[in-house]
Amino acid sequence: MNQGKYVYAQIIEFLPRRIFDRMVKKYDGNKYVKHFTCWNQLLCMVFGQLTNRDSLRDLVVAINAHSNKSYHLGFGKNITLSNLAKANLKRNSKIFEEFAYHLISIAREGATKEDFQIKGQIYAFDSTVIDLCLSVFWWARFRKKKGGIKLHTLYDIKTQIPAFIHISSASVNDMNAMDYLFYEANAYYIFDRGYIDYERLYKITQHSAFFVIRGKRDLKFRRMYSNKYDKSSGVKSDQIGKLTGFYASKDYPEKLRRVKYFDDEKKITFLFLTNNFTLSAQQIAFLYKNRWQIELFFKCIKQH
Repeated sequence: MNQGKYVYAQIIEFLPRRIFDRMVKKYDGNKYVKHFTCWNQLLCMVFGQLTNRDSLRDLVVAINAHSNKSYHLGFGKNITLSNLAKANLKRNSKIFEEFAYHLISIAREGATKEDFQIKGQIYAFDSTVIDLCLSVFWWARFRKKKGGIKLHTLYDIKTQIPAFIHISSASVNDMNAMDYLFYEANAYYIFDRGYIDYERLYKITQHSAFFVIRGKRDLKFRRMYSNKYDKSSGVKSDQIGKLTGFYASKDYPEKLRRVKYFDDEKKITFLFLTNNFTLSAQQIAFLYKNRWQIELFFKCIKQH
């Protein structure tokens, strides 16, 4: 229904202004500011994202082309390239980071799926490298003639929305980003085998959370007993035991579960490690299969 407002003005009405003002006050974002406030800055950058602007200059040109509508769109007045660039450079990024996480929490609440096979929160954690032009982003040196950053993402499988994002230099080892995670009790965390660090995995167990990770072929594991399983389901073995490696057994002293599963479509045998002893072996394989959703998310953001 036409309410006499621009489409963009109707979209930004969904943003909780009071919450944002509270965060601005927390970090003194509008201190010594007369005209171009943090709210104006936010709306300008959101407009640039939604309209697919290529640069700040391109964004300012697009905004000034509608200068007579700036007030109604929430941009403020006298938007210049230098003012916008200085605001992005000097203002505390925590204002926008905390506001983004607040919006993410709202989106996750509205997108929760209750018909998923397994109850509880389910996350996939992985990272991807975003290539950058080294001549422009000189601070993001990755290799001799290549620049880039690494995007570490905790992806909510049920809502298909990122729950946590950490940006680091591209040379940082993936496992180091696990130290920034806050583990929820009874939640499931799915990792690829590049994240095998038994000391860090043991922290997940200590927080009463569960993990599913793809094991390596040279895994040193002593079987204590085996669980019953359906041989026609693709499960090859379901064993409970302990790690026998010298350092691995010290880093993870408790029992673990090892599941071997044959994927009939890809003709590949997968080896999974988990600290969950209640789910069936098929459900463990199902959890890891859903890890692929984070790869689709990375593909989407790189394309757009």
